[in-house]
Amino acid sequence: MAKKTYVIDTSVFLSDFNSVNKFENNDIVIPLKVLEEVDRHKKRQDSVGSNARNFIRILDSLRERGSLQKGVRLSKGKGIVKVVTYDSVSEKVPPDLTSGIADHMIIETALTVKENSPKSRKVILVSRDVNLRVIADSVGVVAEDYLVSQVVKDTEQLYSGMVTVLVDDELIDQFYDGEDIFIPKELAKEQKLLLYPNIYLMLVSFSNEKKTALCRFMNHDNPVKRILDCKRNLNWGVQPRNKEQTFAFDLLMNPNIHLVTLTGQAGSGKTLCAIAAGMEQAISFGRMYGGHRNEDRHPFEDMKYSSPSEDLAFARMVVSRPVQPMGRDIGFLPGTMEEKMLPWLKPIQDNIQFIMGNDKLALQQLMESGAVELEALTYIRGRSISNAFIIVDEAQNLTAHEVKTIITRAGEGTKIVLTGDIEQIDNVYTNETSNGLTYAIEKFKESTIAGHVSFKKGERSRLATEAAKIL
Repeated sequence: MAKKTYVIDTSVFLSDFNSVNKFENNDIVIPLKVLEEVDRHKKRQDSVGSNARNFIRILDSLRERGSLQKGVRLSKGKGIVKVVTYDSVSEKVPPDLTSGIADHMIIETALTVKENSPKSRKVILVSRDVNLRVIADSVGVVAEDYLVSQVVKDTEQLYSGMVTVLVDDELIDQFYDGEDIFIPKELAKEQKLLLYPNIYLMLVSFSNEKKTALCRFMNHDNPVKRILDCKRNLNWGVQPRNKEQTFAFDLLMNPNIHLVTLTGQAGSGKTLCAIAAGMEQAISFGRMYGGHRNEDRHPFEDMKYSSPSEDLAFARMVVSRPVQPMGRDIGFLPGTMEEKMLPWLKPIQDNIQFIMGNDKLALQQLMESGAVELEALTYIRGRSISNAFIIVDEAQNLTAHEVKTIITRAGEGTKIVLTGDIEQIDNVYTNETSNGLTYAIEKFKESTIAGHVSFKKGERSRLATEAAKIL
């Protein structure tokens, strides 16, 4: 295969600092403007800043082995890395590309590299920035996305966590009679079903499509599992409104499942379900209600929180979400760290208060006692958290590397829940097929200690559901 020359954009290094080592034996050109842009991000306290700093260290180590201007070979069998700048750019550069604009200067560099390269050598500009790729293509530069972390080609291929299985009437009857039933390999093969551990099945009768049963599959050698009876096992007043939410609670309340991923449109209830399940397992219902429900009094009247007891699955619930402008911007906000983070964590607080009857005082008491922690993701990444129910909301804005960092920090007795809508991504360094949430779903779909559910229906309001479809 003929060698290629890759001109790498800033966005690639800020999403994966080690990307310089992932182009096999092809040569890499880094425009000087890219280094200037990377330098502007090095003081950030989030993953972008971390990637910037690590990338600079890699270049510094290469610099010690030779001149980056002349080119330094990464290692045996790898290509050469070169930092380039041009006093005069190619005459083929359109006048519309304004000098001084970073993206335009990077494209100008790619054009000049292309002009100065042999015709047999293909020059490709690699960028996570969609608009930059469009502009590059418009001026005759081949542009590609950085796809190393991409785990699916499109969102239609993404694992949903559930599947419909056609079965005989008798099998459904046996299931409701309490008998153990199995899903034979032959049946799955016949219906072309890919069945992973903890996938949810909707059993539908061959002869009567209205005759159904819901269950969870482990493997072909074990009977399907019955789903949690939410009416008997949930105390905080949040009940599932559809089968997807039922599946989610089954995963969230299962002590053998240590990682849960939930996706769905805005208003589908994924975050609310996660928080409700966390409160069920980290905050004692009995201590707050006096051991029983009393409809005649406010549910949180005279609420007192004491230290966690042995009957609770987790010592506390930790809720977080990525904050895109973290780093430089937050320092300019007035107040304490908690006050600075309030705007970013307000949606989380809204969900908790909804569950608690909009009692702000009750939430404050839980936070002061340590039963509930609301933190920016920046500060969770560096911790090792044990015996906690951790919810990371808006996880679609995380990179694959960030998700790996979070999950690998989980201590003993900790459960992690990642929620998000992969169609609403604010992080410019990732997309629907390469974001951290998608990455986690696909990488853990064969694991026996993980489970996934894709929410299909909005439950916030009819208007919100309609808006998600048509806007």
